[in-house]
Amino acid sequence: MENLSCLVLKPAAPPRLPGPRLSQMAATGSATFVSSLSFPSSMDSQLPKTTAKRSLKPTEASSSAIPTIPSATTNVRNTTTAVSTKKVLVPMGFGTEEMEAVILVNVLRRAGAEVTVASVEPQLEIQASGGTRLVADTTISTCSYQIFDLVALPLMLGYYSKGGMPGSARLRDCEILKRITSKQAEEKRLYGGISMAPAVTLLPWGLLRRKRTTCHPAFFDKLPTFWAVKSNIQVSGELTTSQGPGTSFLFALSLVEQLFGEAVAREIGESLFMHSADEKPTKEEFNRVDWAFDHTPRVLVPVANGSEEIEVVSIIDILRRAKVDVVVASVEKSVKVLASQGVKIVADKLIGDAAGSIYDLIILPGGVAGAEQLQKSRILKKLLKEQEVDGRLCGAVCSSATVLHKHGLLKEKRATAHPSTTRELTNVVDGPKVVIDGKLITSRGLATVSDFALAIVSKFFGHARARSVAEGLVFEYPRS
Repeated sequence: MENLSCLVLKPAAPPRLPGPRLSQMAATGSATFVSSLSFPSSMDSQLPKTTAKRSLKPTEASSSAIPTIPSATTNVRNTTTAVSTKKVLVPMGFGTEEMEAVILVNVLRRAGAEVTVASVEPQLEIQASGGTRLVADTTISTCSYQIFDLVALPLMLGYYSKGGMPGSARLRDCEILKRITSKQAEEKRLYGGISMAPAVTLLPWGLLRRKRTTCHPAFFDKLPTFWAVKSNIQVSGELTTSQGPGTSFLFALSLVEQLFGEAVAREIGESLFMHSADEKPTKEEFNRVDWAFDHTPRVLVPVANGSEEIEVVSIIDILRRAKVDVVVASVEKSVKVLASQGVKIVADKLIGDAAGSIYDLIILPGGVAGAEQLQKSRILKKLLKEQEVDGRLCGAVCSSATVLHKHGLLKEKRATAHPSTTRELTNVVDGPKVVIDGKLITSRGLATVSDFALAIVSKFFGHARARSVAEGLVFEYPRS
């Protein structure tokens, strides 16, 4: 693993960066090296130096804020005294890339930001690019006269419906959002975009002038040639840009550092398991068995209030990109669930309605409160027992491995889980992000969930399909 230092340069002078694994942060001022952060190879980056004061006081609930449910990871904001509240706007529309949006909201809320998720549609509920249904906090019209410390645009990537690119077009054509973001730039407050947002939205708005910018590789040729930079993260003054769903954690952490400081960003990164795995492998497999099917694999993802939204959305998004049939079922009385950091997710159906079907794989997402709710579901317990008896597949990430353990499904099985829960388990494999033992797959969760979902794709369809999906995500994946 590499420790990459960030070189801050004057915008007029620097040459184009040599490759996607170097992240140079362009800003005014003389060349200065700032301290480095270490991440796995898929996330190599240097977060930009910032003079922002540390601001981590829990924010008061407002009309735009959503109360949170405790998750397996303690929020940094709950342990540190603050000096101010940071307000962030994250807009969404039909076709928004769910991984980008949810990771951004989750990570910023963990850091203590008051994040408003605003719909550019007439309604609050939107269907994201991979089919996940999300509910915004408010409509964009209510944000017209608010002042935000940051406006960050997540967009869809690589998902084309019959209508074209709904996410990009709908954000780009929203006049209220254009005015808010343009004012943000004029008044030198932070703004940014990920994936195709820089090329498709910020560029037409005239907000990339004399700014070094990156975006998804498929849209790189749309950027002004001299100012285009092939890097995972690019910071140029108040503007931050990034390449896609696979760089969403880096994008969010870069913004966290600019709002709250390097120490907070580093602490959040470590809590998300973005630190080095040293020489240990990404994946370990025991008792290898074939997972191939003569039909489209069918996967059930049960969700509950308190489920970890990063894990829920990433699993659904990645598996659906690979053409897996994914059913999301709520174990609550409503299909609408409130995830661990306040993201509102709408399941496809209730668990009782989902129970009549047979699933090749059942995956339990983590989140402490969510895992407790999953464990209480008698219907889910019955489905899991049937899964074991019939020799079908099970998976768990983060704290939900304890659910399988308490239902007796981890006997003589090697597994991994969130460190806070491994003391309850036996045969824990320490080190790899993903552990496969026969027909069981587990992961530590959070930032390792992409590796988890891609490991499933590889077991279902082979390495080539997994690599193809990873490339669309802009997520570094082994060639063999």
